[in-house]
Amino acid sequence: MENGTIVETRDLVKVYSDGAGVRALDGVNMRVTRGEFVSVMGPSGSGKSTLLNMIGALDRPTSGQALVNGEDLATVRDLDTFRARTVGFVFQLHNLIPTLTARENVEVPMMGQPVSRKKRHRRAGELLELVGLADRMGHLPNMLSGGERQRVAIARSLANEPALVLADEPTGDLDSQSGAEVIGLMHRLNHELGTTFIVVTHDPAVARQTDRILIMRDGRIVYEHTVGTPFEEDLAAFRRSGLGKAILAGEEAALALFGLDEQAALRRLLEGVA
Repeated sequence: MENGTIVETRDLVKVYSDGAGVRALDGVNMRVTRGEFVSVMGPSGSGKSTLLNMIGALDRPTSGQALVNGEDLATVRDLDTFRARTVGFVFQLHNLIPTLTARENVEVPMMGQPVSRKKRHRRAGELLELVGLADRMGHLPNMLSGGERQRVAIARSLANEPALVLADEPTGDLDSQSGAEVIGLMHRLNHELGTTFIVVTHDPAVARQTDRILIMRDGRIVYEHTVGTPFEEDLAAFRRSGLGKAILAGEEAALALFGLDEQAALRRLLEGVA
């Protein structure tokens, strides 16, 4: 594994042989640099969650390799300990324990580690303060909003100072405002703590807040996009639109909507000249 690389997969294949022989992953090769914020997109059934499960050591590949933080997961004897120390998880449904307070939920991952009760308590409080929930530490999950519950889940994912956090549709069960706040929080934590995030999402607005987007289809990564400025991203979206394609193709009906100067300026923008 190259220096600075935290995740690498090599020809990763996963076949679910439940009679149908579903090839969920079909030779995936990817590399994530330490400190990156990467999103994975694609239609349902494209292999996004399966890929996260392989990287998070929640499942084993049929063939190929998954390397995380310098270790080949196939050679790790105690995967439970490895996961607890190296990888944090955030899911679409926060999976908080309903009978525990926010602070107690954040303490859960530390309970199997050599951490004193006092240190667990202090660490959980610091993390909840970090995610903006200093005044909600004693609240049970049913006393929190959806966005607040997901913030608790994010704090819990950071409990053991993991090198990597995997998030599977972390905003999928939230309204647009709460979702934007949660992904904004993850973006801030990525920058402030240097924690690597890999996020599976269906939401282009979420993906546009990451550093790099991987597009999956039929168990493969078919496209990779480095996220630019908001203007560059808007321009790229327009270029892919029907009107943008028509302008680039020089279709008269599309060009007739604009004056001659506007036509020339648009074509330069879409062609990446200006």
